[in-house]
Amino acid sequence: MSDDDELAMLRERAAVGDRDATDQLVELAGESGDLDELRRLAAAGSSDAAAVLIELAGEREDLDELRELAAAGSEDAQDVLAELTDE
Repeated sequence: MSDDDELAMLRERAAVGDRDATDQLVELAGESGDLDELRRLAAAGSSDAAAVLIELAGEREDLDELRELAAAGSEDAQDVLAELTDE
């Protein structure tokens, strides 16, 4: 099975509520720095994906990403943003 096939299978399982599949996707996306995948998972309700997304955005000093997350109500993103700026 190719990596693309495995990811597609994990996404299908995650879409029907398979927590293990979601956790695997979050781990893979975090390791590869796949912000799009993390955004998608966070939008689907994964707090772990949101946490990893905030962590990566903070490490990259991606202020735009952090501002978007903060504007969406993430207190963690607000905290990281405050650490990186005077906002």
